[in-house]
Amino acid sequence: MTIEASKSEQRAPKIRLGMVGGGQGAFIGAVHRMAARLDDHYDLVAGALSSTPEKSLASGRDLGLDPERCYGSFEEMAEKEASRPDGIEAVSIVTPNHVHFAAAKAFLERGIHVICDKPLTSNLEDARKLKEVADKAKALFILTHNYTGYPMVRHARELVQSGELGDIRLVQMEYPQDWLAEPVEQQGAKQAVWRTDPAQSGVGGSTGDIGTHAYNLGCFISGLTLRELAADVHTFVDGRRLDDNAHVMLRFEGGAKGLLWCSQVATGNENGLKVRIYGTKAGIEWTQADPNYLWFTKLGEPKQLITRGGAGAGSAASRVTRIPGGHPEGYLEAFATIYSEAAQAINAAKSGVAVDPAVVYPTVDDGVKGVAFVTACIESSKQNGAWVKV
Repeated sequence: MTIEASKSEQRAPKIRLGMVGGGQGAFIGAVHRMAARLDDHYDLVAGALSSTPEKSLASGRDLGLDPERCYGSFEEMAEKEASRPDGIEAVSIVTPNHVHFAAAKAFLERGIHVICDKPLTSNLEDARKLKEVADKAKALFILTHNYTGYPMVRHARELVQSGELGDIRLVQMEYPQDWLAEPVEQQGAKQAVWRTDPAQSGVGGSTGDIGTHAYNLGCFISGLTLRELAADVHTFVDGRRLDDNAHVMLRFEGGAKGLLWCSQVATGNENGLKVRIYGTKAGIEWTQADPNYLWFTKLGEPKQLITRGGAGAGSAASRVTRIPGGHPEGYLEAFATIYSEAAQAINAAKSGVAVDPAVVYPTVDDGVKGVAFVTACIESSKQNGAWVKV
């Protein structure tokens, strides 16, 4: 947020936050906690942090939580926190995918706001059921597609919405990694074990883990709705049970075309998320490895480099920019933007007022679209790359 906005927003009391998952040795739980702390909107006060009561208690003590609020299960946590006068107002769900549905449902039905890691659920049936629960609930549901929080991603979206690109023709998305180029899950690597397990991850491997990020980002910036896709999904590592590479052709409503590549066996790549969008008037290119810059090129003119915090960055970018240009902002700040947007929406709901229209965060609808994308990719690939409606 801008410095001025942050000062005014901090007048609201901190939101009492709980966490499901994210215990000792977990990567994404720590990221969520840092993101929640960055703009000072939340206090972490409770958790069901691991799969056993003993591990949950040990993890809670590491974080300085009251032992009485370190729960053995999310069911116990939802029930007891909902009955406390000082109970949690929101919960972060940072577990493997197969837990998302039941955990989110338990808290939503008790009026506790949910901030959930992606993908929404491990299967499309649960995703649709969770949407029904979220639509009926008196609580908000926020999905942490964190890459939508980057200032220059927000500016790219603003350029599209303002018509600067003209009619969108092409959307290209890629997200290559190499950390699963070898069967590290067979050696017990914690982050790899559950991500390559269909029972915990769902039907998609790379498609669910990182393909959903690339797909969400392309749709977020372009504003397009996917109609159908044709996918070649493959598993290169022997013995692996889920895909580790996919090439996907996309057809959007309105006639635009797209290409998406996601891979976790692309040697030499770390987190190579990139989006390129081309219209009748101009094109844009953004790369997560250099997130403070956006290339904008009008047809027939030289390429223009727009910088975060610099001249040319619009209001959508400036409202989520914390520090002057030249001081890099990155992954954690983008993640924190989702938490801060969620805080504004939660505080507005508590006060019974409409949230600022500028506040943007991924919703349960975005989550359903992501799971539907993964499901369609697997279905298409099983049919030798046939076109499948999404």
